[in-house]
Amino acid sequence: MAVRPRQRRGLGQHFLRSSKLAAELVHAAGIRQGDLVLDLGAGTGVLTGALARITPRLIAVEVDGVLAAALRQRFREVQVLEADVLSIALPKEPFKVVANFPFDGGTAMLRRLLDPRVSLESADVIVDWGLATKRAAVWPGTKLSAYWGAWFELSVVRRLPSGAFAPSPAADGGLLRIERRSEPLVEESDYREFDAFLARGYRDGLRSVVTPHLLKRCAGELGFDRKARPRDLDARQWARLWHAVRRSV
Repeated sequence: MAVRPRQRRGLGQHFLRSSKLAAELVHAAGIRQGDLVLDLGAGTGVLTGALARITPRLIAVEVDGVLAAALRQRFREVQVLEADVLSIALPKEPFKVVANFPFDGGTAMLRRLLDPRVSLESADVIVDWGLATKRAAVWPGTKLSAYWGAWFELSVVRRLPSGAFAPSPAADGGLLRIERRSEPLVEESDYREFDAFLARGYRDGLRSVVTPHLLKRCAGELGFDRKARPRDLDARQWARLWHAVRRSV
């Protein structure tokens, strides 16, 4: 049963129009038979259908009750959860995500997934173009980019024109790819300490988290200026600076 797209106020939902485009995106994501995959914000099921043709281990999450009911009727082999993505229990085993996020909720959903304790292997997610480029940018860095970059690599795969969605958003969409690092830059068990280190560094500057002598040495070794601002360091430099500070204590 086809469901006419209906945008709920405040959710920023923009549904993919083309099943052909959805199939291209799923193919590019490298999903294989047997992968555990989450379609977060499944909407009208355009991505759900493309994913269901590849893996039987698919969970579609949709907060809208009408859309969730239609998904259950259309995809009887798919586990459909009527729930808010931000409140569901994520799988403990490794999983992948292919999803079209509501444009107004992209950052919150990324925060949910990119917690280093979450067993996310990879994700191909559609978000607002501005958010995609900001999160994947090397410069200027942000505290979130430095934090997430300790465990994940983020890149922009492609730009999706606003006309590819219904209703059409004011801006284009971007396909953001997230891949878990095979070798993390910071141990998962140190996530709280690293987060606090970054928070202080971004708030008060590099000299608030490292002594002048160590800053001079690290700047030379890691390739940044001693007068650099927090945004001038990339995720790898922040992680190595943190390790240097820990060793010096």
